[in-house]
Amino acid sequence: MLKSKTFVRKTRSGGVMKIVREHYLRDDIWCGSEVCAECKQESTVLQRDACIESNLCSYPHYVIPDTNVVLHQIDVLEDPVIRNVIILQTVLQEVRHRSAPVYKRLKDMIHEKEKFFYAFTNEHHRETFIEREPGESANDRNDRAIRVAAKWYSQHLKTSESDADGLKVVLLTNDQGNKQKAEESGLLVYKCEEYIKSLIGNPELVDRLALSNDDKHDITSSKVLFPEHLPLSKIQAGIKSGAFVQGTFRASRDNYLEATVFVQGDGDESTEILIQGLQNLNRAVYQDVVAVQLLPQNQWVAPSSVVLQDEGAAKDDEEEKEEEDEEKALRISAAEAARKPTGKVVGIIKRNWRPFCGMLNISQIKESTRHLFTPADRRIPRIRIETRQASTLAGQRIMVAIDGWPKHSRYPNGHFVRSLGNAGEKDTEQEVLLLEHDVPHQDFSQAVLSFLPKMPWTITPEDMARREDLRNLTVCSVDPPGCTDIDDALHCRELDNGNLEVGVHIADVSHFIRPGNAMDREAASRGTTVYLCGKRIDMVPELLSSNLCSLRSNVERLAFSCIWEMNHKAEILKTRFTKSVINSKASLTYAEAQMRIDDTTKNDDITKSLRGLNKLAKILKRQRIEKGALTLSSLEVRFHIDSETHDPIDLQTKELMETNSMVEEFMLLANISVAQKIYDEFPDCAMLRKHPAPPPSNYDILLKAAKSKDVEIHTDTAKALADSLDVARVDGFPYFNTLLRILATRCMMQAVYFCSGMDSDFHHYGLASPIYTHFTSPIRRYADIIVHRLLAVAIAADSTYPDLMDKQKQSALANNLNYRHKMSQYAQRASVAFHTQLFFKSRGILNEEGFVLFVRKNAIIVLIPKFGLEGTVFFDAKDKAGPKLVFDEEGPTLNVEQHTFRIFDKVKVTISLDASNIQHQKIRMSLIDPVIPGVSVPAPEVEPQTKKPKLDR
Repeated sequence: MLKSKTFVRKTRSGGVMKIVREHYLRDDIWCGSEVCAECKQESTVLQRDACIESNLCSYPHYVIPDTNVVLHQIDVLEDPVIRNVIILQTVLQEVRHRSAPVYKRLKDMIHEKEKFFYAFTNEHHRETFIEREPGESANDRNDRAIRVAAKWYSQHLKTSESDADGLKVVLLTNDQGNKQKAEESGLLVYKCEEYIKSLIGNPELVDRLALSNDDKHDITSSKVLFPEHLPLSKIQAGIKSGAFVQGTFRASRDNYLEATVFVQGDGDESTEILIQGLQNLNRAVYQDVVAVQLLPQNQWVAPSSVVLQDEGAAKDDEEEKEEEDEEKALRISAAEAARKPTGKVVGIIKRNWRPFCGMLNISQIKESTRHLFTPADRRIPRIRIETRQASTLAGQRIMVAIDGWPKHSRYPNGHFVRSLGNAGEKDTEQEVLLLEHDVPHQDFSQAVLSFLPKMPWTITPEDMARREDLRNLTVCSVDPPGCTDIDDALHCRELDNGNLEVGVHIADVSHFIRPGNAMDREAASRGTTVYLCGKRIDMVPELLSSNLCSLRSNVERLAFSCIWEMNHKAEILKTRFTKSVINSKASLTYAEAQMRIDDTTKNDDITKSLRGLNKLAKILKRQRIEKGALTLSSLEVRFHIDSETHDPIDLQTKELMETNSMVEEFMLLANISVAQKIYDEFPDCAMLRKHPAPPPSNYDILLKAAKSKDVEIHTDTAKALADSLDVARVDGFPYFNTLLRILATRCMMQAVYFCSGMDSDFHHYGLASPIYTHFTSPIRRYADIIVHRLLAVAIAADSTYPDLMDKQKQSALANNLNYRHKMSQYAQRASVAFHTQLFFKSRGILNEEGFVLFVRKNAIIVLIPKFGLEGTVFFDAKDKAGPKLVFDEEGPTLNVEQHTFRIFDKVKVTISLDASNIQHQKIRMSLIDPVIPGVSVPAPEVEPQTKKPKLDR
């Protein structure tokens, strides 16, 4: 049966277009229930025995939630207790339009067999489709469609089989009008909350209920604490007229009464507006898109240097005295400094709330069910939740979602989502770290795994016919110890004409991951493999990452090869790219490769190949540095892990060898060669990588630091910087140059992916290369897979597809990859910080030598080279009178009593773990040397370690 909808739409040019949509109604849409004999269905989803213990519904029943229940109570629906649920097409479509994250979670539940969630296509079923009536709103029509479908189900199941007598259908809605109409038409209908509260033996489900609008007023005081948010229509008019600006709200980590709103201007232009004080922050939460009104210039303030954490007991909605004092402190400290554009939040354009990890502050009131939750992320406000299991949750890391923030309430209201485990435990903290950095780490779904090749896998004759056979070449890989996802391998051999042939062979991941399938979409979403201490979160399933794509030794593998003919001066004479088959002759670590090169008694093919590569790499590096490439420094640490407890027992900074540099040179060369090739072929849609030059002000701290040691640094060009870093020396201070390079690294901008058709500046500042991309790590970076696909099309080794040539889509993909890379770096740093804390937890107090890296108003930041560790030595204490401090920003120098601290000063400090706040444990440092009376501490006695634990390197 065919229905058609007709409507008119205005076109861009102002014309009117008539659109006719055909809508087919069918008789072969089945109900999905086991008890039904009428429907000719091959498989069913909804169980015959749909029992759940409930005070309200003592009979077996299926549940039909309406759209708002799904949108607001998704945490409840995800609980394993809730099964046998009918999701109507009307609901699915509305959820899809209103919330992409909830829609994804709902689709996952429908695909999960153990949940017995059935999607019923009521909009195409002849008996459940309804037309919108004249004067009926779209919302009312959808509510009616849900009631009609629920009515059809209850009648359909009654007529099915005699033993289905007891099976009923329960409609869940929180809409009073909808509930009333459903009751009038004889349906079984309950509010979501009353249904959940009726479930016997599942009290934790009640904690997961999101607050409805009625409940929100119970928790708040009668006093209005915040200005009303303006409606969207007024906000839009205000933005249009220039009265308001739109921007992203960025709360401060150090001061809960301060934030900035980042306003994106035309092109790369952007401004920041300062927001100070509770009233002006007006219930905005980190990352919300907000509308801001600028204050008159005489009310502008300066960013405060005061550190204020919202800690301790709940600041009640009635008690404002303390906060008024804190806000005054901000303004006093701001009076003398430079003022910035300052504003107030007048409305919220888009909430960017997510479930937050953190811990519960148990209320001091006995028997209270209302408690404050403190998020792990200091930029998120504390959240008030209701829970009856507070005593169980004390000391655990939990997840909480925000439901709303009424103008009467000092804190947002939220609900408990789930517990992550005991605080301080390694697995729990790792989970928190991944969730807080938005690292996708769930197991790969069946849909993704279904696209893996069937085992046992072999290279087929068809594959061989389309590839160059390079199995006879002496190819080997060089990687860190324990590496199983081997992306790259190398070879070097002398040609008959006396020149050298050098090959970089990269795992052919794009052969296994085809565009647009579930595995490709998952890899694109993850963007990168994330390496934590002792754990790896793969971008692609392990069968590919550690086996079929990994270029392990003595097995045949598919590769994408970049092969150059070079003379002995490392000048490139010819370049070619080919899909190939290789058989690596050895998987070496950097140390093993170095030993082969250095061992004069060895002269086998692999060693000769390595020596050839090493010789050329040194020339390539020299050429790069002459062009102005930077050699910067950052201390990377390596933990030695106990093989039984998996705790860190030793901490060392990684040392780099010649072979590290050798591999790096050829990877850089391959990336540059491929970048040029794909840009020549596809000037509009090549996926490239650029590194912008830092603005001159970024170098201020580096110039001041060098000047303090009478060393001159030039920063006009990358070459000037590289050259002046090379000659920067201080007699009797061998570590000075490394410190300077560490500081120079901090001045740099972030390198980013971009689409060539959307940008004109391609230059890579750090490598001094006019063009660059990523080609050499497709197992762990999605950008490289895109580059492989572009290169394959360029050499006619594979076919193209529309998204690859769409610069808008490529640009959006580049933005996601930049975000994922940034979050993965932050997650890796957080993992190192956590393992460093574990290491010092078992060490007591250590004393070590270090160098001052930065000087602040009330502290110095010290680098301990031995551990690659940074920490702060504070000179003011909250509870006692501090020493006399004089800070000079020009130096920068800090006078503490009679002693002056400058950047790069050598100091001796004690290092210990401060675990007083279990959620925010810190490495504490105290000064031993120089000795300042009343400030420095005596050196602790360090006990010798008696037992050497087992090492698992």
